[in-house]
Amino acid sequence: MYNNFEKEDLLLASNFLKNNNILTQSKNVENFEKKWSNWLGVKYSVFVNSGSSANYLTMLSLKLLYGDGGEVIVPTLTWVSDIVSVINNGFKPVFVDINLKNLCMLESEIEKKINKNTKAIFITHAQGFNGLSDSLLRLIKKKKILLIEDVCESHGATFKNKKLGTYGIISNFSFYYAHHLSTIEGGMICTNNKKIFEMIRMLRSHGMVRESGNHNFERKMINKYKKLSPKFIFLYPGFNMRNNEISAVIGINQLKRLNSNIKSRNKNFKLFLRYLDSDIFYKNFNLEGISNYAFPVILKTKSFFIRNKFEEIMKKNSIEFRRGNAGGGNQLRQPYLKKYTNKIKIEIFKNVEQVHFFGYYIGNFPGLDSKKIIKICNIINSVKKYFNNNLIYNL
Repeated sequence: MYNNFEKEDLLLASNFLKNNNILTQSKNVENFEKKWSNWLGVKYSVFVNSGSSANYLTMLSLKLLYGDGGEVIVPTLTWVSDIVSVINNGFKPVFVDINLKNLCMLESEIEKKINKNTKAIFITHAQGFNGLSDSLLRLIKKKKILLIEDVCESHGATFKNKKLGTYGIISNFSFYYAHHLSTIEGGMICTNNKKIFEMIRMLRSHGMVRESGNHNFERKMINKYKKLSPKFIFLYPGFNMRNNEISAVIGINQLKRLNSNIKSRNKNFKLFLRYLDSDIFYKNFNLEGISNYAFPVILKTKSFFIRNKFEEIMKKNSIEFRRGNAGGGNQLRQPYLKKYTNKIKIEIFKNVEQVHFFGYYIGNFPGLDSKKIIKICNIINSVKKYFNNNLIYNL
């Protein structure tokens, strides 16, 4: 990302600091939540300090409302906090491979992993791609399984002209520096369920009853716990995961240009794909409803020699990249999951393994010049000289 903060964002933040004494969560946070809910198309949103906090509070609320234990189906390509939030709240993660067309969970693998212990499906809409389908939604409804959406990298992406993050019982967004909308650090939890909304408001603020926003509920708890100070009733085991007024001011202003920024990102991505060499790179992505976060680059090879040469080319030409795409590739290979992977044959997850060892992303942002995009493609296409027919892997 380059220049995700315009002068207007910084000027508004500066003026706010000069003219206001209350900097912690207050009226601007609430205003940002309402504006975001309206933009997304949900009833309720809760602004927190990161997308990771959004993940954690989501899974904690599910545990408190729907009971301990059970399995949560998760992708092998996702961010670490999605999986950690599942584990740390006492659920068992059940992993599925990805579909190269959208870098999201393979629908056929999801269906195979559903059983009587399945409590939820935690889908990650990676890098601006849509991971939903009619058949998947029908399956979820038929099996009466909760759907949770991680939309942290995919603000504004859609399925059937309806924004992602409006299909699940809860959805999570990240406003990290490089994302479509940024509040420097920050995240949002969205839902149409009032009970979940009120619980997450409490969990965000130490589990305090007075943060629920429901005055009738608050009075009921005050009467129930008469030996406690009415302002300090900690009903649930929560932490401080609030955000602040300055971040909210920035978020409100960035929201004004989010739609136009998404159009620019998508235009950039389509230009990138046009000039990318299909002989050596995978290009068969499903672009319907996209809101591109970064340029996915997947080599059609299993040669580590070619991969190393490819990285040398990018480094030599100052092209910043991340190997493994979202979250560094196959989460099953990460040390924190060693306890869960002892009996898993990681190699059977073929698609995510290809992305893990031979996949990358290159940054995209609204102001990226078209000439630079074409130049980047020409540079990375030059790795073709190291290929021959025997080294091309059919994806």
